[in-house]
Amino acid sequence: MDDIYLEQTAYSDPGDLDVSGLPRDPGQLAQLVRNLIIHRAESGRLGHPIPEDRQHDDPDSRYVGELLRILRERGDGPLTEERAYDERFAGTCRDFSLLLCGLLRATGTPARIRCGFADYFTEGYHDDHWVTEYRLPDGSRRLADAQVLHPSYEIPFDPLDVPRDRFLVAGDAWRACRAGKADAKTFGVWGYDGFDGLWYIGSNVRLDLAAVNRVELLPWDFWGREIHADAELMDEDLALLDEIAAARTDDDFRRLYADPRLTVPQEIQSYISRTGYLGLRTVSLSAPPA
Repeated sequence: MDDIYLEQTAYSDPGDLDVSGLPRDPGQLAQLVRNLIIHRAESGRLGHPIPEDRQHDDPDSRYVGELLRILRERGDGPLTEERAYDERFAGTCRDFSLLLCGLLRATGTPARIRCGFADYFTEGYHDDHWVTEYRLPDGSRRLADAQVLHPSYEIPFDPLDVPRDRFLVAGDAWRACRAGKADAKTFGVWGYDGFDGLWYIGSNVRLDLAAVNRVELLPWDFWGREIHADAELMDEDLALLDEIAAARTDDDFRRLYADPRLTVPQEIQSYISRTGYLGLRTVSLSAPPA
């Protein structure tokens, strides 16, 4: 199944980008991505004010082609050159991960993005986060976090080989909390009241399943029944999420995704960041889910 992770999706496709001048080494590509994107929450860390409209509008650009269009509008230098902060795309961890994924695919490395939780941003907390998972020539897979390649992040490990106990894919986080090995209230979005708990982990379990099946949505997208609290999780929700979290192989992920309750439909719901993620809009995806 790994060969399909060489193929672009509607979300990762860089379009007519000339990749002949890009490096093929995953580390060099990750640094290239770090030099093109500024996280919308990095104003304080980098000492650079990010316009409010970019903080809200840029991360809603769900397709790499749109991300690259914005970069071209803000600067005409080659992608291999580090951008001034004003010329960068103001995105989220998902944007770092998806752009790296698209460039890896374009240059011959099978890759996909993963949704889960990282414990290396806030002590004692597991922050909602996305990384890129890529395949080595020996067939093994590694997690890469292009966002933390900036020296202001004091990360005690190689960002191109993130330990799987430091970034928990959503299914692993779900299993740990269901088994009583971790506190679900320490998984979510740090600083946002109510954006944590088992229900929140469950939403990431579904997003990660979609991403593994090459439907790389935004972090605030959802489909199906809207859930906002642990008390709203029904027995059937728990059973379904337990089944997803138990998946271990690509075949398992593919089989589960065929369930109509889990397949991403053509129309989804997406929260609106300008309203503090309290508003909703219906989004028609530009291409049928892969």
